[in-house]
Amino acid sequence: MKTFHKLAKATLYAVYLLILVGGIVRSTGSGMGCPDWPTCFGQWIPPTTVTELPADYKEQYAEYRNKKNIRFAKYLSAIGFEKEATAILSDPEVLVEEDFNAVKTWVEYVNRLVGVIIGLLIFAVMVYSFRFRKWHPVITVVGILTFLLVGFQGWIGSFVVSTNLTPWTITVHMLLALVIVCLLVYLVSASSDHFEINISWKPLNALLVFALVLLLIQITIGTQVREAIDVVASSFARSQWVENLGLVFLIHRSFSWLLVITFGLMGYKVWKERKALKSFAYVVPIFLLLTIFSGIGMAYAGVPPFLQPLHLTTATITFGTVFLLLLRSNRNKSKAFN
Repeated sequence: MKTFHKLAKATLYAVYLLILVGGIVRSTGSGMGCPDWPTCFGQWIPPTTVTELPADYKEQYAEYRNKKNIRFAKYLSAIGFEKEATAILSDPEVLVEEDFNAVKTWVEYVNRLVGVIIGLLIFAVMVYSFRFRKWHPVITVVGILTFLLVGFQGWIGSFVVSTNLTPWTITVHMLLALVIVCLLVYLVSASSDHFEINISWKPLNALLVFALVLLLIQITIGTQVREAIDVVASSFARSQWVENLGLVFLIHRSFSWLLVITFGLMGYKVWKERKALKSFAYVVPIFLLLTIFSGIGMAYAGVPPFLQPLHLTTATITFGTVFLLLLRSNRNKSKAFN
């Protein structure tokens, strides 16, 4: 169990690293550095100069993405998302192909390499989880579910690329990442010191769940702000981005005050009721403040690229830590594993 615990924890940290790298991809505009998936310009090792590509590479990859989008639109229509399917097929911007940029290509390629490593780690977690199918079957089920969800995440990621970073696909991609974080956090907690988790509804738990819901809403709004930045970036100088973001930014900024109040109350309740969890009363506010201050830095410093991935990563770590706190506050000692 100790080995599994270390493996699950290492995988969780790796996922946070991937979220950081993904933030760097977004902040540097490298999301379309590779126009196809899983290869990059049809190669497992991407090119370094445009001379390595055919003269009509833009037309080739636009056609490749169009065929993939047609399949994606069929899937969306089949489950009732006709509006989204029509938008993907009718929006000419979806098929706009960027000029080759070696830096952006390799930034995206590194992002994919990190993703492959994490996929292998999660596969190892799933395989190892079968050892506990008799004594703790929930660990095995969550291990399998995590692996399947990562595969689905990769599949969705391929359509994020083919649709030229269509905003709602990025939001779905981010929310799936949060679910994967929660599953791994559960595995880390459940494998710690032979504890099992039985969540009961009590005031502290209600507050923790409320904090998680607020964080989820705030992160979702944050993706909308990022989408708004993509729109204004083509029309305004970086120093003018924030003032032209509109209502979505004002909501995102004001919502942070509700988070501060909620987390302050949560920290007090944790400190007062669960002495064994007092360390969380320090850790969670630290990551929340890092998230808020990085957001303030972006608002007043013209959205510097280095703060964007930091803002996203600390918000995700805060979310995962609050979920871990919820699990740890409801642990009961179980029998030792053989």
